[in-house]
Amino acid sequence: MLEDAYSQLISGIGEDPERPGLTNTPQRAAKALRYLTQGYQQSLDTLVNHAIFPSSTDEMVLVKDIEFYSLCEHHLLPFFGKAHIAYLPSGKVIGLSKIARIVDMFARRLQIQEELTREIAEAILTVTEARGVGVVLEARHLCMMMRGVEKQASSMKTSVMLGGFRNDGRTRDEFLSLIA
Repeated sequence: MLEDAYSQLISGIGEDPERPGLTNTPQRAAKALRYLTQGYQQSLDTLVNHAIFPSSTDEMVLVKDIEFYSLCEHHLLPFFGKAHIAYLPSGKVIGLSKIARIVDMFARRLQIQEELTREIAEAILTVTEARGVGVVLEARHLCMMMRGVEKQASSMKTSVMLGGFRNDGRTRDEFLSLIA
């Protein structure tokens, strides 16, 4: 089905999908799109897979510079950047790699950055039952760089602060200073 759609797209722009350089492009493009949107086939419970561990740590846990890429739901063009995630444990911590996997699960869906930021924050809060979560995403959007206003150096930052990160300015400031 995706293969046929890509073949129609190629024809729609005036190209010949049977041209030697394009004969297998619909299959390759469909395979790539399935990979880039595999987050739809993942669930938070399966992804975390019980990697929540008891801990007496009650200070901020921060993972920064988690690389991600996603597809803009408005233009189907990539946006990519880094995620910075912190949480305030309340008796348990999550396996380090699971934080990056949560980012990937939500990023590998058609997205807007604002919602991606919120989905990541809410997922971390849900699985850790933390006292607070802070998420900042910094990204560059090809839909703004390659078309429209064509601003090559532009980037976007979004943040979501939940619990202690929203209610305590000192905690929020500490998080923001650590990712600066």
